[in-house]
Amino acid sequence: MSLMASSIQNIGFVSLGCPKNLVDSEQMLATLMEAGYGIVPDHNDADAIIINTCGFLEASKEESVEVINEAVAMKEHGKVQRVVAAGCLVQRHRAKMLDWCPGIDAMIGVFDRDHIVDAMEDAPEKENRPNWIAANALLAARARGIEQPVGYFEDDSNRVQLTPRHWSYLRISEGCNQNCSFCTIPSIRGKMRSKPVAHIVQEAKQLLASGVFELNLIGQDTTSFGYYIDYPDGLVGLLTALNDTVKEAGGGWIRLMYAYPTYFTDDMIEAMARLPHVVPYIDIPLQHATDSMLDAMRRNVKADAQSTLLKKLRTMIPGVAIRTTFITGFPGETENDHQALKAYIEDHQFEAMGVFKYSKEKGTVAGTLEDDDSLRIPDDIKQSREEELMLTQQAIAFERAAQAAADGEEHQVLIDAFIGETAEGELMLYKGRTKQQAPDIDACTIVMSETELSPGALINCRITDSDGYDMIARPIEELEQVISLPLR
Repeated sequence: MSLMASSIQNIGFVSLGCPKNLVDSEQMLATLMEAGYGIVPDHNDADAIIINTCGFLEASKEESVEVINEAVAMKEHGKVQRVVAAGCLVQRHRAKMLDWCPGIDAMIGVFDRDHIVDAMEDAPEKENRPNWIAANALLAARARGIEQPVGYFEDDSNRVQLTPRHWSYLRISEGCNQNCSFCTIPSIRGKMRSKPVAHIVQEAKQLLASGVFELNLIGQDTTSFGYYIDYPDGLVGLLTALNDTVKEAGGGWIRLMYAYPTYFTDDMIEAMARLPHVVPYIDIPLQHATDSMLDAMRRNVKADAQSTLLKKLRTMIPGVAIRTTFITGFPGETENDHQALKAYIEDHQFEAMGVFKYSKEKGTVAGTLEDDDSLRIPDDIKQSREEELMLTQQAIAFERAAQAAADGEEHQVLIDAFIGETAEGELMLYKGRTKQQAPDIDACTIVMSETELSPGALINCRITDSDGYDMIARPIEELEQVISLPLR
């Protein structure tokens, strides 16, 4: 389509949801810019607004619908000409979208991001509003002339990076085969599809060449990497290839996110410990700690097996940081289950942790369980259990940060952003992260420096204090200068 054929010139873009959705947004933005469209941060300057939605939970659905309708209201007041909805909510609830948001002009599902420019064409008659929503990846591939797609056939290499220049997400797979009873992802993103290793390595090279230092590996289930592409080396082979790629580029960090506890092998742990550019960190959602709950959630793993895995990670990877998430208030969760989960958190001393209150999601295996009053956990109990678990973790995290300061731990800190100065104006303050801290979701390390630091710089620091979850650090070089001053 020629840009001249459309009255749309400038586009406002809203990206909601998880890092996988962010990568989708980055790809769509690149496609739009290649077609000649301008991207504007102020929606008052936009001719069209695109919302890349999240549909994972009821709360995310409500947020997406609210944002879409805000854009529709701008259109009704003549401020924008077109509103396009894309992403997971569209894929999951395509039949209901126009009931919830009747002002949408076009819709695009998760397998059809390459049609984003088509959605900018002059709007047809209202009853014929266009949509591109392939039911699954196989049908999307066939529509593009690919009869036998190998794994993840889409191309993520052309992206407008929305994260800071020095770190990025690197998608290694899409979809999930685990079929957890609470989860909507398989119905939205489809079955597990790994991206060919050569494509991942090439994308990593592009990111590293553009200034990225930290690659955060994402997918719905990164443990199962290799599925659908006949790659027997699996995650170990991928980590090894990426480690070599980062080494050739001059260095950097590789961080594993979204691991799944089932089938996480000793070889995978050994690779993480052995490969110097893979940081000692793992994000591995565990969801619960009793067999009754894990079985009800269809997690395909037992509590003892999870504990064994955690102990191996601690033993085999020096200084490893483990982030996890749990669900509280799942139908049938007893007080004993809850107390066992609390004890589990206290026992394993996670570096970072999140808790989600169970959300009833239609279309999932567990979606009707709350219809049974004997299984449904009241909202106030869900809330109190969430608070108790998070307070348990808070005490662990606060103590860990304080102990790091007491021990004078030394870390390499990756500078993310300048955040201000001390009250006296003597020191500049920077938000940064150690290898044990992931971007956006974890606590941070505040670096107090006499000299100006640049985002993306890697600074050797000593932890000198803590502030709740966060550590406070000084550059070692500056501390040594103070110590070495001559006596008078």
